Amino acid sequence: MRWLRILPTLTLACLISSSVFAESATDFVDGQPKDSRLKPPKDLNGYFPFHVPDTIEAWEERAKDLRTRILVANGLWPELPKTSLNPVIHGKVERDDFTVEKVYFESIPGFYVTGLLYRPKGKGDGPFPAVLSPHGHGGRLMDVGDRINDQIEKGEEKYQSGKFAKLARCAHLARMGCVVFIYDMLGYADSQQISYDLAHRFAKQRPEMEGPENWGLFSAQAEMRMQSIMGLQTWNSIRCLDFLCGLPDVDPARLGVTGGSGGGTQTILLCAIDDRPIVAFPQGMVSTSMQGGCTCENVTLLRIGTGNVELAALFAPKPQAMTAANDWTKEMMTKGYPELKKLYTMYGVPEKVDCDAFLHFPHNYNYVTRGLMYDWFNQHLGLGAESTTEPDYELLTLEEMKVWDDEHPAPEGGDAYELKLCKQLAEISDRQLSEIAPVDQAMLGKYRKIVGTGVRTLIGRTLDDVGPIERENLTKQNKGDYWLFEDLISMTDHGEQLPVISLYPSKADWNGEVVIWATGQGKSGLFTESGEPIPEIQSLLGDGFSIVTADLFAQGEFVSEELPSDKNRVVGNPREYAGYTYTYNHTLFAQRVHDVLSLIKWVKSNELHPVDHVVLVGTHGAGPVMAAASAVAQEHVDELAVDINGFRFQNITDYRDANFLPGIVKYGDVDALLALTSPNKLLVLNGGQASKLVQQAYLAVEGASNTFSSSDYAVKEITKWLSE
Repeated sequence: MRWLRILPTLTLACLISSSVFAESATDFVDGQPKDSRLKPPKDLNGYFPFHVPDTIEAWEERAKDLRTRILVANGLWPELPKTSLNPVIHGKVERDDFTVEKVYFESIPGFYVTGLLYRPKGKGDGPFPAVLSPHGHGGRLMDVGDRINDQIEKGEEKYQSGKFAKLARCAHLARMGCVVFIYDMLGYADSQQISYDLAHRFAKQRPEMEGPENWGLFSAQAEMRMQSIMGLQTWNSIRCLDFLCGLPDVDPARLGVTGGSGGGTQTILLCAIDDRPIVAFPQGMVSTSMQGGCTCENVTLLRIGTGNVELAALFAPKPQAMTAANDWTKEMMTKGYPELKKLYTMYGVPEKVDCDAFLHFPHNYNYVTRGLMYDWFNQHLGLGAESTTEPDYELLTLEEMKVWDDEHPAPEGGDAYELKLCKQLAEISDRQLSEIAPVDQAMLGKYRKIVGTGVRTLIGRTLDDVGPIERENLTKQNKGDYWLFEDLISMTDHGEQLPVISLYPSKADWNGEVVIWATGQGKSGLFTESGEPIPEIQSLLGDGFSIVTADLFAQGEFVSEELPSDKNRVVGNPREYAGYTYTYNHTLFAQRVHDVLSLIKWVKSNELHPVDHVVLVGTHGAGPVMAAASAVAQEHVDELAVDINGFRFQNITDYRDANFLPGIVKYGDVDALLALTSPNKLLVLNGGQASKLVQQAYLAVEGASNTFSSSDYAVKEITKWLSE
């Protein structure tokens, strides 16, 4: 029967409606609903416009959510503990107007940041403004060699010292009166605990580095704990500011950040989440086009529904500038910069953002661009330099730039250290969450603020985000004991559609309760082969319940050769990194949770026949989805009954698994979803014993109850529980 495949949807407002609706095939394309999610997943080369909200208040609310997303995506929600840096500064090198020293310190115990510290010479004892300089790809030791002559001829550089362009900007900022720290990205120069090939060239999953007990970076296990190269580099950036602020000759109230290319990406993120910088120059990556091609510039969740221009806007209204070149930034003057200017104008400071176009230059942080940066920092750091023109200088030797030596030996690294670091990060996170265990009402509130916010960010949508819902009734059938409605609901803000079936009791009085029941097979899971509701559903109808079920995304009517139901789609990038897909797209699991949230909003939005009680039920593989929806919807759901069937996210070993959800193991796996359901009535089948976490969350609220049991007949047990 067609409706067993389509099985569209019902609005309670229509449950009593006597209107006659005709089925329309125009809402299906090749047998599928018209749903924006059927398009190929977005990748890093997509289009990422910045839509400026109408008011500052709306922007600041949006900005708050974006900052949380950045922190969650980078594994910094909650922030890692700031342990002792134990900094070592050695090997001072003298030049005429600046000095250079070698630096290493621990951003995490045993995990080292390395770099070079430039200081003014002959300008007194300070305190001086400080500039943090993430270097970008090529490393701080990047030497363009003989190409410098061609660059000089084309006006990109002026002196031979431009061979080491990243160091040239540090040297001149020091001459101008700044303390400057240029630090190594993972895998570059002296930062070799994580190799360059792993951090920046990872391409193939490593089965030997995957598993719930031992795992490495880029694994499904690492993703589900929000452990990533970008996260480590972002944390290093934060600790670099800590290092600079701890120097006696630094004025912590005058901090700037500037980096180019991959360093521009780091500049954007750091300045978005750390309040201390007062001026920024993120070069080469503020663009509505390509968002960063390296594994270190992509991390799951980061750019879903946003992009680098909007992330750079999080620094507003503080002064920041950049340039456009003949690369992915070439359209900035018409796409990106006008929006930044509009936002800064709304703040009343249009002069505090600037972008200049040099489209005759390729991707760069060259002499011309550096000149603009020097002027910008001179103005906004209050340097008072009479001239910002960069002169030539005597280059450092490789020995003078090398941090590790016999007296300062390099720390451990390699595969064994990678495993150790991942386990260390997990232990830190577990310890942090144990400290906010929901042992009472107050701690439950704190737990919800941290873990609840984290889980909502992983899912990426709340009930308030669903937006308006339109309903098209396809059929309305009197089945004697019940009415059957087939509908198609459209979430117009998102371009999403759901085929839904609703069953409404006709013999028994409706008790005001709606059971939203999802199965792993979609809506057909509640019907026999002959098209009748399964006996348990008929029993609930007889008890006065209304039932709503749907094909969630990639179920039933959605399924095609291009859209399987049992695994995530990925972008065309051949490198096997989850971030290339999920930096820009929700996982299948999250999308199915979105669908459940849409169903909740839909049934609760009926004004003609208000719903007294909403119950979520998940069986045959849909239990975790319904648990997540309940955790996000919270007060909008009254009861949750799920068959977990022994499932745990931590047992997933493939980021294409249909239940893969980045970050969920970090926040407590299935147990966290169930704990966040408190104080709603809860039935869990085949989920093991109630964990200490779930027990705590329910004991913290007087009268809250949960039941854990096992059954080979989950549908019968749930039906019995609901009826009782």
